[in-house]
Amino acid sequence: MQATAYTYDPETRSGSVLLDDGTPVPFDGPAFDAGGLRLLRPGQRVRIELDEAAGADARRITLVTLQTL
Repeated sequence: MQATAYTYDPETRSGSVLLDDGTPVPFDGPAFDAGGLRLLRPGQRVRIELDEAAGADARRITLVTLQTL
């Protein structure tokens, strides 16, 4: 799934993304680390993976990485 980086804290490696419908979804350090990134800037397009077991009401991001064409 694609999203746009919204916030990022380099100390905790956590932040949030905006889905294409404008919904903000937070991510934690392990999700950021899983993508192998070193830095994330607001406005960057990213690819995310969601934990399907969490359900639609409790979206949990398990991976954040840069979107490539």
